Amino acid sequence: MTIDAETKVCGLIGYPVGHSVSPVIHNNLAEHYGQNLVYVPLPAAPGKLGEALAGADAFDFLGMNVTVPYKSEVIPYLKGIDPLAKRIGAVNTLVRTEGGYKGYNTDMPGLYRAMCGDGVGIEGENVLILGAGGVARAVAILAARYGAARIVILNRTLEKAQKVAEEVNRTFGPGLAQALGAGAYASLLPGEEKFLAIQATNVGMFPRTEEAVIEDPGLYRKIHTGYDLIFNPPETRFMTLVRENGGRAFNGLKMLLYQGIIAHELWTGASVDEALAEKAFTEMKRAMHLE
Repeated sequence: MTIDAETKVCGLIGYPVGHSVSPVIHNNLAEHYGQNLVYVPLPAAPGKLGEALAGADAFDFLGMNVTVPYKSEVIPYLKGIDPLAKRIGAVNTLVRTEGGYKGYNTDMPGLYRAMCGDGVGIEGENVLILGAGGVARAVAILAARYGAARIVILNRTLEKAQKVAEEVNRTFGPGLAQALGAGAYASLLPGEEKFLAIQATNVGMFPRTEEAVIEDPGLYRKIHTGYDLIFNPPETRFMTLVRENGGRAFNGLKMLLYQGIIAHELWTGASVDEALAEKAFTEMKRAMHLE
């Protein structure tokens, strides 16, 4: 492509951002559509977020993604915020509007789109969430929003799980979400019901690549489909345990892809079809040396 005075700039604000594969996703999409757009990493050192956003605004950047450690810290700087992002309390996509940037969360819609592509629905499901941090909270809200019949939040610290469950029940109706301490998972084992499980902790990432939050095969026999939101390594201990006990297992790589695609659609108005999404997915895996 030719970069000129008319080239629109998008990028990724975070610290650090040098490892990101987001430029591969967005620059490939821009090339496919013939968009005069370039996507670049935008490292913003701690304490510099406000200055970075002011600079992006001054240079008329079309939009940005936001990653750690700024997904919540960015909110006070925004001109507006999408209701889902406000409810989740985290923003990962900024879209230029008149007077400033509007914040969106495309992580959870990205997970939902990945699940739909895998033929996995949420409506009517018993959903088991491992973890009670910010990501787990967002997953719980996603599950409630798309009609889960039951949501169980399983976490080492019961009080954190209870806070998430209480928030879901306040927003979506009493009794929908239940909190359990990690040691109380045995209460899930009796009965015929099976779970759609989402692993939302960092257990399984380096250096804990051989670990899972719970090792008991009895729990995994209750899981018909498991998603680990970790994508590096591409096969986690959680995924292995799900498969060994008869379930299907997926990592977080397609969530990463689709959160980027949804952001690109918000910036440009394009509608990315599945053939192009699959092409972008192949390029992304190649950049990560997974193909």
